[in-house]
Amino acid sequence: MTDPYFAVVQEFWPHILMHYQEFEDKKPVMLFDIQEQRLYVYPYDGFKAELSERSQNLLEQQYERALAEQKIVVFVRDNDQKKLVSYSLDPESFEPV
Repeated sequence: MTDPYFAVVQEFWPHILMHYQEFEDKKPVMLFDIQEQRLYVYPYDGFKAELSERSQNLLEQQYERALAEQKIVVFVRDNDQKKLVSYSLDPESFEPV
C-alpha cells in the first residue's frame, strides 16, 4: 500500500524544494496543507510552539537528526482525516515520481 501523504510530497517536491532554498539559511520546517493546496514555510521555533508537548519532543528529535544529516523536515497536514505526518528528506537525492 502506498503512502498517500508521501505521494503528495513527491508531487509537490519541486515547489517544496524551491521555497525551502529561499530560506535555507534559517533551516525552516515545511508544511503542505492538502485541503488548501498550499505550502507554508515555518521557522522551527514557531512551528514547534504550535504543537503538543509530546509532538514537540518528537519534532525536536526529528529536526536535530535531519539537520545532522542535511535533510529537510516536511509535514503534510490533512484536516479532513485529522492527520499530520512528517518526513525527513535529502534535498540532493530525493527523487519525485
